[in-house]
Amino acid sequence: QVQLVEPGGGSVQAGGSLRLSCAASGSVYSYNCMGWFRQAPGKEREGVASITSDGRTNYADSVKGRFTISRDNDKRTLSLKMNSLKPEDTAMYYCAAVRGGNSCPAGYRAFPYWGQGTQVTVSS
Repeated sequence: QVQLVEPGGGSVQAGGSLRLSCAASGSVYSYNCMGWFRQAPGKEREGVASITSDGRTNYADSVKGRFTISRDNDKRTLSLKMNSLKPEDTAMYYCAAVRGGNSCPAGYRAFPYWGQGTQVTVSS
């Protein structure tokens, strides 16, 4: 059974930094794509960043240059380093994974495996 667990999250002032992590059960080598998504109250879940098993990354325009996604296949972890945080980054953040294919799919609905979510709050 696939399990993605996300400790961490937290609150920070605008301009600050946070690092999210996601621990996966089993081998992450089988997850072609892993990603971070976020959902603010009243808004649809949106993609933040994704990374393939061979390290290709993709970022939402709103976080480019501020966020960095990484994965450690040996340690079975996915991370998101968030710098220069803004109040509009406030949301519940989820890690997600999908097997198969050779690139990351578009849209959160294509990801079958999800963490429980962790809250990130950025105050102005």
